[in-house]
This record gives sequence, structure tokens and C-alpha cells, in this order.
Amino acid sequence: MTKANKPDFRPDDYVVYPAHGVGQIVNIEEQEIAGINLELFVISFEKDKMTLRVPTHKATEVGMRSLSSPDVVDAAMKTLKGKAKVKRAMWSRRAQEYEQKINSGDLIAIAEVVRDLHRADDQREQSYSERQLYEAALERLTREVAAVTGDDAAAAKQVDDVLSLRAA
Repeated sequence: MTKANKPDFRPDDYVVYPAHGVGQIVNIEEQEIAGINLELFVISFEKDKMTLRVPTHKATEVGMRSLSSPDVVDAAMKTLKGKAKVKRAMWSRRAQEYEQKINSGDLIAIAEVVRDLHRADDQREQSYSERQLYEAALERLTREVAAVTGDDAAAAKQVDDVLSLRAA
């Protein structure tokens, strides 16, 4: 694989890894694995207390990307304001779709999951699995908004405000 195909990430950059959300590249290191020298991004997910090593030539293939632009964050907030689109399919099928959207790493798809699973105080109780998916999606959304804006508290408040306006 040529160096031209390598994504342009550097240490200290924040990136989104689809299956885990927002992480920070702490280092780029060389390691010998099975007799092959590989260059690896070392990504730290501080909130999960996890470190991930991704081969540099596979980063785009696995869906690793830079943080969303402020425009994409605005589009995600608009998505949150929309009306929930709950399909009449069986819960297991919908849960699978929600899981795929969350693990896609696409901020707008994650916002759709949060929008569809959000319950106002006066609505019926969520099932355990609904709540788990909702909280996972909300966490991913809030973390990326926080990484883009640089302020955790403001990001959480922004998402919360949009959801409470929707409920009103």
C-alpha cells in the first residue's frame, strides 16, 4: 500500500471510529505483527478507558474519519428537532437498524436514533433495550458535538435543550 492512500491524521487529532465514537490519536507507532511491520494509529478513548490500534492503511477502510464540521453538527441538531419516525416493524428489527446507525459513525444517523427513541416525561416508559440504545446514541452524539465545539457542558446542554424543546 502506498503512502498516498494513508489518511492525513496526526497525533493529538480527534477522530471518530465508528464502533467506539470519538477518540484522540495519541501516537503513530510501528509494530511488528506476524512478521510484518505495520504503522499504527494509537487512539485513546478516555471516557471508555480504552486504547485502540488501527493500521494506518486500513483507517479509511474501517470508517475512521475526522470530526464532523460545524455544518454537520447543525444538520444533526435539525434532525433532532424533527418528528420521530417510528416504524411499525418488530422491535428486534428496529433495534438492529438503530444499532447499525449508531455504529455507522454518521452523526446524522445517530441523531435520528436519539430523535426516534427520545421520550418526554409524559410519554410511556422505555423498555430496557430501548433505553440502552437511546443512551448509547445520546452519548455518541454528545461526545462528538463536545469534541467539535470544545466544550463538554455546552454540548450536553445544547443537545438537551433541543430535545426538551421538541418535547414541549
